[in-house]
Amino acid sequence: MLETLKNAFKTKEIRVKIFLTLALLLVYRIGCYIPVPGLNADTMGEMLSGDFLSILTSMSGGSLANATLFSLGILPFINAFIIMQLLTLVIPKLEKLSKEGDAGRRKITQITRYLALVLAAVQGIGIVVGWREAVTPLFSFEAGWDAPYITMASIIIILMAGSTMVMWLGERITEYGVGNGTSLIIFVGILSQAGAMMGQAFMAVGSDWVYIWYIIGFILVVVAIFLFIVFIDLSERRVTVQYSKQIKGNKMYGGQTTYIPIRVNGSGVMPIIFASSLLMFPQMIMALFAPQSEAYAWYATYMGSGTAVYYVLLALFILFFSYFYAQIQFNPEDVSKNIQQYGGFIPGIRAGKPTSDFLKKISNRITLFGAFFLMIIALVPTFIFQALSAGGALGFSNAFSATGLLIVVSVALELNKQLESQIMMKHYKGFLK
Repeated sequence: MLETLKNAFKTKEIRVKIFLTLALLLVYRIGCYIPVPGLNADTMGEMLSGDFLSILTSMSGGSLANATLFSLGILPFINAFIIMQLLTLVIPKLEKLSKEGDAGRRKITQITRYLALVLAAVQGIGIVVGWREAVTPLFSFEAGWDAPYITMASIIIILMAGSTMVMWLGERITEYGVGNGTSLIIFVGILSQAGAMMGQAFMAVGSDWVYIWYIIGFILVVVAIFLFIVFIDLSERRVTVQYSKQIKGNKMYGGQTTYIPIRVNGSGVMPIIFASSLLMFPQMIMALFAPQSEAYAWYATYMGSGTAVYYVLLALFILFFSYFYAQIQFNPEDVSKNIQQYGGFIPGIRAGKPTSDFLKKISNRITLFGAFFLMIIALVPTFIFQALSAGGALGFSNAFSATGLLIVVSVALELNKQLESQIMMKHYKGFLK
């Protein structure tokens, strides 16, 4: 990783992309500290003390608890993206658009933006309605009103603008910077929260020296999980492909042996993000609009974050989204056609449908192992971190969630790969010149 960064800074074009990415991420972090007029940060912090709301705070980089401009973060866009991906499978017109190349994808992206804006509006309304106690009137003439409606409307508009700006920053990082902008924004938010929590944990050692052993144990567990994630993330199944020799004119082509790499965790962190976002959405809506209702109390008790039903549903959704995302990324029929078109074949497998069936069988098996890996990472470390939190005194369960660990490692590895590919592409361009 360090060698890749060193080589990247030697190339002016990539160096500019890195500095641009850092500048855009700095803008995002600055926005996380700009307060929203009319929202009381102290009251918001007290209301966000639950496990579920702590997860939302972590995903927003602490902005939600501090009642800042980017309180909604990138979550509305992620939820809109999930909804659009699912609708593409059931609505023929959207499916047709997805197959129309760049023009179709641009249209779908535009629809996703509008949907994200609607979701941001819904969440903004939920914040000012559900957490009415945190709203402070901005105008003196609202003092006699039942509710400061103008202030509430202003807060909703500001939160929507903040969410739209975060979405814009993510797209600009993807387009002009390095790596996936959405992933990098979540990555930076998680690291900032983890750093703050670790600082508080070391300060707690002054009151009780026993806490130092909890901190050492936490660090060892995190390192072990990092190594496990890297090992699985770099694992792949290589399917051998041979190309027959072809004579064209006076030259002979082909006769080479290559392979198709099928990664064990080809979907990366997306199934966990999709699953956790989908599970958090109903509880989030109820927490915003009806925090005192019996329905919310029942949902939080029996199906909310931290319950047994929640973990079972999380595992099932991870399994579903692992196969769902694998089908989007790897199409056995298309791969089989490309192999046959260029005169290739898999040893022992006939070309055509037998090849696509063989690739599909391997992909399904690999995806199953990848889904089990994501389930382990999403569930097991959560209980370990809770045990090492010294009854919540150190807050390790909020510092680094299992999802956060996987996001951090996956984004770092993906960033390294993208930098390597850009360096290699730059070298090829220089060679061709």
